[in-house]
Amino acid sequence: MIKFSAVDFQKKIYLDGFSGKVSTVSPHFETLEQAAIAKMNTKAAAYIVGGAGNQQTILANRQGFEKWRIVPRMLRNVSESDTSVNLLGHQLPSPLLLAPVGVAEMVHKEADLATARAAKATQTPFIFSNQASVPMEAAAAEMGDSLRFFQLYWSKSRDLVTSLVHRAEACGCKAIVLTLDTTMLGWRTKDLEIGHLPFMEGKGIAQYTSDPVFQKLMDESLKEVSDIKPNLTLSAIEGLIKATQNYPVGGFFQKLKSGRPMAAVKLFTSLYTNPALTWADLAFLREITTLPIFLKGILHPDDARQALDHGMNGIVVSNHGGRQVDGSIGSFEALPKVVEAVAGRVPILLDSGIRGGADMFMALAMGARAVCIGRPYIYGLALNGQRGIEAVIKHFMADFELTMRLAGCKSVSEINPDMLVKTK
Repeated sequence: MIKFSAVDFQKKIYLDGFSGKVSTVSPHFETLEQAAIAKMNTKAAAYIVGGAGNQQTILANRQGFEKWRIVPRMLRNVSESDTSVNLLGHQLPSPLLLAPVGVAEMVHKEADLATARAAKATQTPFIFSNQASVPMEAAAAEMGDSLRFFQLYWSKSRDLVTSLVHRAEACGCKAIVLTLDTTMLGWRTKDLEIGHLPFMEGKGIAQYTSDPVFQKLMDESLKEVSDIKPNLTLSAIEGLIKATQNYPVGGFFQKLKSGRPMAAVKLFTSLYTNPALTWADLAFLREITTLPIFLKGILHPDDARQALDHGMNGIVVSNHGGRQVDGSIGSFEALPKVVEAVAGRVPILLDSGIRGGADMFMALAMGARAVCIGRPYIYGLALNGQRGIEAVIKHFMADFELTMRLAGCKSVSEINPDMLVKTK
């Protein structure tokens, strides 16, 4: 395991600055976000940065942390420290994972490949997105033996669900992370006001177009008359061209003539969400894989208890980064009751709203095993590809280590609820 030193990393930043070298990837989140937005086009910024409705849940994710304060302890001898944690038998150098973020190609051409390389370089687990820009096998090939999980969206086709899960097993994923909160798209106003959904251009559907079951379903769909008949405008023609370009197999005119690019878009949009899912469906997933299963999107303690009753192996407390239900409870606000309900029986990850090392510290103090970041590393990707992601990861790792030691803790095991006080 790589030994990372926050003090050495901090020193290097100052020495580089003394030599006139300052990174374009800021350790300050608001500066990082604004710089990344400036690099993105309007469509990418709307999709990546935006949330549901009036963005109140994005705000709630931050307000949840702001209601608490860390109480540092003094004279604890923190000359040596250990930020490692154990997750499903795997030792991680820091309690940090890269959350699944779809359509990364909107901000950088190397997309998930750059993320996979950065994850390997920093030994940070990467949860492959179901809406990735490259097939999971391609991302896995970049990671070697590095830890990766696979995020699953449960589509309307059980055969497709089975195929995706078995592919995840085959390419070395060590857990399935089933996203529960996206059985349909939320009311995402930033996307809606410009009338843009990247999937309509064939972006973010690489897990599907690379899947044999999806291809078989597409063969069947091509026999039917399409019910997607957009107005023949310049914008529609541009969309058709983009969808054709983004389809992975064949030359442009060959693809255009085959009709497969638009057939893929049509099929994807018709089956990738499944609002009919219930707790009873989890038995099917448990039957088709021996991998540990995390449920992502849990916010209510009763749902956490249900997860345990159904044999799940972990929970991700998440509101999808504020992208699904406007006015939802913040993830950090939901964490204490979920922790109480789980009572240490399975690991809990916290996702949504993590913006620095203090947030990581608070999450662990409240009972999370580790945290997941999404937008921050995508901003690093937008600014400097793989190196940008590596910089963001190291900023989080260093901030967490320094916060932990300055609060009087030599190791993660010493972080506990008594180190937090509620202020509001």
